[in-house]
Amino acid sequence: MKTILKLFTMLFCVASFSQTTIKGKISDNTGLPLPGANIVVVGTSSGTISDFDGNYTLTVDQEPPFSIRVTYTGFEEQIIEITSNNQTVDVTMVEGNELDEVVISASRTPERIFESPVTVERFGLKEIKNTASAGFYDGLENLKGVDVNTNSLTFKSVNTRGFATFANTRFMQLVDGMDNSAPALNFPIGNLVGMNETDVFSVELLPGAASALYGANAFNGILFMRSKSPFDFQGISGYHKQGITSQEAGGDNTYRDSGIRMAYKFSEKFAAKVNFGWLKGTDWTANNYNGKPGTGATRESLDYDGINVYGDLVAANLNVSAGGAGIVPDVVVSRTGYNEEDLTNYNAESIKADWGLYFRPWENDFEIQYVGKFGTGNTIYQGTNRYNINGFSQQQHKIEVKNDNFFVRGYVVSDKAGDSYDMVFTGANILNAWKPHTQWFGEYINTYVGATLSGATDAQAHAAARAQAETGRFEPGTPEFEAAFNTTVNDPDLRTGSKFQDNSKYYHSDANYNFSHLWDAVDIQVGGSYRQYSLNSGGTIYTDFDGPIDYSEFGVYTQLQKKFELNEDMQLKLTGSARYDKSEFFDGFLSPRLSAGLTVKENHNIRASVQTGFRNPTTQDLFIGLNAGPRILVGSAPDNLDRYERTYNVNPGGVALGQPATISQTGRAAYENSFLRSSVDAYLASGNNVNNRDASLLEVGNSDVVKPEKITSFEVGYRGKLNKVTVDMSVYYNKYQDFISGEVVSAPLYGTVGTNDISVDAISNRDFQDYQTYNNSEADINSYGGSIGLDVKVLGDFDLGGSYTYTKQDFDQAAFPDFLTSFNTPEHRAKVSFGNTELIKNVGFNVAWRWSDNYFWQATFGNGEVPAYHVLDAQVNFKIPSLKSSFKVGATNLLGDEYFTAIGTANIGSMYYASWTINNL
Repeated sequence: MKTILKLFTMLFCVASFSQTTIKGKISDNTGLPLPGANIVVVGTSSGTISDFDGNYTLTVDQEPPFSIRVTYTGFEEQIIEITSNNQTVDVTMVEGNELDEVVISASRTPERIFESPVTVERFGLKEIKNTASAGFYDGLENLKGVDVNTNSLTFKSVNTRGFATFANTRFMQLVDGMDNSAPALNFPIGNLVGMNETDVFSVELLPGAASALYGANAFNGILFMRSKSPFDFQGISGYHKQGITSQEAGGDNTYRDSGIRMAYKFSEKFAAKVNFGWLKGTDWTANNYNGKPGTGATRESLDYDGINVYGDLVAANLNVSAGGAGIVPDVVVSRTGYNEEDLTNYNAESIKADWGLYFRPWENDFEIQYVGKFGTGNTIYQGTNRYNINGFSQQQHKIEVKNDNFFVRGYVVSDKAGDSYDMVFTGANILNAWKPHTQWFGEYINTYVGATLSGATDAQAHAAARAQAETGRFEPGTPEFEAAFNTTVNDPDLRTGSKFQDNSKYYHSDANYNFSHLWDAVDIQVGGSYRQYSLNSGGTIYTDFDGPIDYSEFGVYTQLQKKFELNEDMQLKLTGSARYDKSEFFDGFLSPRLSAGLTVKENHNIRASVQTGFRNPTTQDLFIGLNAGPRILVGSAPDNLDRYERTYNVNPGGVALGQPATISQTGRAAYENSFLRSSVDAYLASGNNVNNRDASLLEVGNSDVVKPEKITSFEVGYRGKLNKVTVDMSVYYNKYQDFISGEVVSAPLYGTVGTNDISVDAISNRDFQDYQTYNNSEADINSYGGSIGLDVKVLGDFDLGGSYTYTKQDFDQAAFPDFLTSFNTPEHRAKVSFGNTELIKNVGFNVAWRWSDNYFWQATFGNGEVPAYHVLDAQVNFKIPSLKSSFKVGATNLLGDEYFTAIGTANIGSMYYASWTINNL
């Protein structure tokens, strides 16, 4: 026993003896403190950051001598040797360039951007404070290689390297390690329930595939947002922005954005923080009344289906509806819809709060934390249809245990749809509430026939028919319209209403351990994750009519990293990682990554990497069962095909063939008894009845069920300092296998496709239902591109930066007309910024310009060309250190040239604002 006690005593003495504490202050060359500077022991992951006043204290289990590395965004790193315990080290930072900044995301361990094995972009405290955009999240669109598609004022979708949609399930967004994608949607809703600006510590973005470390959804890239620790950033800080948004369609409207952060360190063991933010404005008004792209329709067209007009998708072939009567023309007529502005108030609002309790039982880097987040808001979302997201809420709760070498965390994410509704179905079902569709078309046909028999021309007969059918229409603003509107948006049955419900959630846990502190031979990390989904939309989004749908997936990974000193001028860093992921519906998949970085004379770094990645089909790919109007979306999980079922009325032509008046059809028909929709269009256009149409034009669809998608990515890059110019450039090539997307098919209500039986008659009689299936492309789909960024000091102390990005898809759309890749990315993009953080004492400015080439937008809502556009943002700021305040006056889209980034969305106008930020210098 005495021997054991002696051993414990010796170990305790060694531990006590080996602890070293250093402290000091970090400031710039003008003497201003630099909060948030990183202080890390060289060769380890042990470190801390400076507080609001630039002060820091670092305690490590290591005896002097050793060295610390001090880094801060926009300043050169400093290496200082520590020679004694309780040493005071004050550091004056020298302004440098972005390659000196430290990132964590590229390798899950701190390293300079200069030495990162893959491309990484960083948006730090300096960039956040000086962005010309209205907020830090909007400022991401000025980063090299980054695309931001604007859905609405408060919902922007970030993407890199192509294949962009608003429902961007290929791109991850992590906030303090938590995935903040909405459980029901499988993708993040911008920063609607994200972070407050005063609590943002850093933002990092990894373009391209990163499955080897971050799993299945890290396919196109990852956005990492880290908040400030209450141990390091204390006190009360806040901001208020006031301004207007200006748009030709929507006019000038007030815009407000306020936030407050409160953090307190009760002791070296316990700290806490609370954040609250509120944004309110008026959304961009969408008023594109052109016919859907490709239709050539105008307001005067019989079959008009306007882009931002809803209800007019309800259409019928008059001749088919009349049972083939000869006097009735073989034309499609649509109902008269409602404009989008009649179906929404364009209220844009975001309310979010988060709180955290942080406990360090041994007053060192070991920390236990609980973090909670809640956000709610109103916005416009465009997917298959246009949706008014009204009172949507999302919450997250996390418990994490960590130190500098490991973390273990578990969290739950849940959402509620609130009073959200589908505006397309709102328009259609208000029309149906006023006058049932069958009655409307019946009146139209009868009036048309009567007018024709009375000698009217075709145009006159159609005008008379529409006038009669429109009798008694509920006009916007009338009590009848308001009553029908309120009834419709509160009814979750899409046959009569438009509300969608959801209370889905997922449970996630992950862990990581870094062994680099245990041995010097090689840095090794291991980790893993587990996720359990619980879909609960009450049958309004998924086929969960009879209760929640649960399923799970897990993954494990490892990474090895080693540096080699080749000679005094050259250093080689090799990194290898691999991850194994398994979903309960699919076979497991291994994702390896190999990278090499060669540093030459400290100013040049050449990197190369090859990695494979994959993404599992999303919850929507698997379990969606959504009537989207023109087509029904049906996921292809094996037990989902029969879960979606609907009964259809059979047209008179079908009844004449002996078919019943109604027929029930399940989603299985889309995958096992369907024609390609493009071939159906070709067949119907080849004649005016079944006897003179060419049945050979019909092609069997029968989509295969979806399986995981794979990618192999190759990248080569260079970072370097060429005199005063900093260069960061890269090129990549991505090769996809089993690319996941959608295919539009038409399933006849009777007959068997491919046999030339009555299935052909069903198509002629319009007795078929369109579906969007979820499957994998048989075609080779590749993409490639590159980007280059240059930064330089000019005219003394002015910052000038610019970037160019090239992105290209390699896919033969003509050979696969029914397969949608949704590349949705301009081939050429350019960005330029010019500014000075200290034009005169305490006064700075920044101007940012970006240009996008035209590109083709492809999505279920509509396809079409997005014209080229350019945007100029600018801001002027000044600081009053005695008040710990900074003020900013700025404008986005200063030139007022309105633009849009997707077919169906509103034109984006200008914003003019002034802001006051306190205690966040």
